Amino acid sequence: MHRRLAVFGRQVLTTSSLFTPTTKSLLFSQSSAWNCRVNALAVFRVFMFTSTHRRGVLDPDDPSTLMKEDGVSVCSHMWIENFREPDKTVTNVSTYLRRFELWVLAYQKVSADETGAYMPRSAIQRSALEDLLALRNAVLDNRFKWGARLEFFIKSPRDKTEYESLSKRKIKAILTTTQPAPFQDRIVQEVLFMILEPIYEARFSQKSFAFRPGRNAHTVLRVIRRSFAGYLWYIKGDLSTILDGMKVGMVIGALTRDLRDKKVVDLIKAALVTPVITTPPGEGEKKKKKKRKYQKKRVLAEDEPKPDPYWLDTFFGFAPEEAEKVPSWGHCGILSPLLANVCLDELDHWMEDKIKEFYRPSKSDVIWNEPDGEVEQGNTSWPEFVPTSGPDRTRKIDYIRYGGHILIGVRGPRADAATLRKQLIEFCDQKYLLKIDNESLPIEHITKGILFLDHVLCRRVVYPTLRYTATGGKIISEKGVGTLLSVTASLKQCIKQFRKLSFLKGDRDPDPQPCFRMFHATQAHTNAQMNKLLSTMVEWYRYSDNRKKVVNFCSYIIRGSLAKLYAAKYKLRSRAKVYKIGARNLSRPLKEKKGQSPQYHNLLRMGLVESIDGLMYTRMSLVPETDYTPFPTGWRPDHEKALLEYISLDDSKTLEEQRSSLREQGLFSPQDYISMLVWNYKRNAIVIDQLPTSVTSGNNIENGKQLLLGSNDGSNERITRDDEVGEERCHAALAVL
Repeated sequence: MHRRLAVFGRQVLTTSSLFTPTTKSLLFSQSSAWNCRVNALAVFRVFMFTSTHRRGVLDPDDPSTLMKEDGVSVCSHMWIENFREPDKTVTNVSTYLRRFELWVLAYQKVSADETGAYMPRSAIQRSALEDLLALRNAVLDNRFKWGARLEFFIKSPRDKTEYESLSKRKIKAILTTTQPAPFQDRIVQEVLFMILEPIYEARFSQKSFAFRPGRNAHTVLRVIRRSFAGYLWYIKGDLSTILDGMKVGMVIGALTRDLRDKKVVDLIKAALVTPVITTPPGEGEKKKKKKRKYQKKRVLAEDEPKPDPYWLDTFFGFAPEEAEKVPSWGHCGILSPLLANVCLDELDHWMEDKIKEFYRPSKSDVIWNEPDGEVEQGNTSWPEFVPTSGPDRTRKIDYIRYGGHILIGVRGPRADAATLRKQLIEFCDQKYLLKIDNESLPIEHITKGILFLDHVLCRRVVYPTLRYTATGGKIISEKGVGTLLSVTASLKQCIKQFRKLSFLKGDRDPDPQPCFRMFHATQAHTNAQMNKLLSTMVEWYRYSDNRKKVVNFCSYIIRGSLAKLYAAKYKLRSRAKVYKIGARNLSRPLKEKKGQSPQYHNLLRMGLVESIDGLMYTRMSLVPETDYTPFPTGWRPDHEKALLEYISLDDSKTLEEQRSSLREQGLFSPQDYISMLVWNYKRNAIVIDQLPTSVTSGNNIENGKQLLLGSNDGSNERITRDDEVGEERCHAALAVL
């Protein structure tokens, strides 16, 4: 056998093209001295070396070799590049679509939504990475189809279904009924969202606030309180029909204004065009009528996410009308809100032009007296106070958009509001093919109260005492007239939301109803859920002028609802009996009876019962005050401020301007100068004699300068990278100082 292996090895070595002639000569120069066994071992080692050497070559289709960088750093780079040049037309988006790091990050995000737990990159299985790579290649090769029901490139970690062995009836049900979005579709949506969001966030108007990071309904209320003071006429418009669906040509046209990448645009167009299969309306109703005799209690799997808790599900019911509707177009999923903002961004920029067009400054106005209308003057500690309007006041309009709802404030005559409304109707008709009449855009006076985001904007006339110094230093005090903008939570809307959630009935005298969904929960768990709901409501009404009143009303409704629930659960007949046993905040146990069990505090000390927390805000004095923190003009979210600051600091011109200004003001110490010289040496240095004379005076400074220059005459010697002694001289100069 050894002889056969040796002969075979010799034949392979002589005929193989893996080795060069030099290698062959080295192998067979002393072949006569080899015995068969040694020759076979040598051949085996050579084969092992060549096979491992070939395996060491990087495979471009290997998922592990494609993950060169972290996905978060790739996203950060995209945000920085787009905010650095926000007006540049983007054409190289497909390069990011090929980045496998983004696909892995998208897989982690979607898996977290699917399983309820974050999966680190090291925990992703090799088979999942290979399937993810196949999905990426299918998207790049135009082989991916939206809304697939049976054939998937990658499946959810929770999906254990064997689609090849399904019966015809189950296959038909899958193909004809409403199904959740496939796992692979959500991954593609997430990748597209990560690519498109930084592109358009850098270009969006500062007047839109819905479906954007760092902006929410609270931001809108604070902007209204800060910028809409003094406006007499308001136009409130509902364009939410646009969010129901828009023609594909309009969406693609708005998308290609700043994005010129055919592959990405075609992928989004396919998501909009591909029909969504839904269940016919009759079949769902028939299934609901069927009653099951016995419903087994469902136990969640280990990798299955828990449903929303009761308090969070209840609070979602309090969403204002402007925030209830979230667009969902075709198979776009989470891309739909972004695309809606892309389409409505043209309206935002059109309104910004109208704001400049309608601006009429007045010299007699103490608030807006700048020619460009951007710099505002007045009492910054009380920005809501402005003088009333009149013929000698500044005429101005402002605009804000939250989703499909717009709010326009007009400071001036009603004719300006009517003119603007007419132009707005014409713009929506031409741009969005949306027919709007005057009734859909009513013009209302501030005295009637304007409802927006479940808050009423109204006006309070105040007569403050104005004190100023006249000519000659005489202090004059006189009564002034002004308006104070009030942002008040609507109690009617609060009652309406509670009635919708079956917490109360009746309008004039609301009567709390028991929340039977918590019937089988313990008293401690029920109180904890309601406390979370109350704390969330306190945060929601944080900027309302009547925060104490509306939160106290919510606490009364929830407390009465729980009292009725406990009365029915523990057979206590009335709320009064429940309050007598459980106290005003329902913190005492209601289940125990005298003589049948030890005292509650003894059981609590032994750890045999749960600690029951009483309900919060049972008295109005316990509710926190309204937050009147001043909102800065030209506000931006924290992530945008950080991006812009990073970009400005990364610019060499900005750094040089800052250094020159500090140098002129004499704010640099000698140590700072030498440290700066060391830093500049590494970046190809500077001329030393640019130091000002006031700083370079003194023996230590002169000695350090001479060490740095390497000469005693103080000549203009430039330190360069080629100077090997330069860095040592810098450190020596630092040591002298």
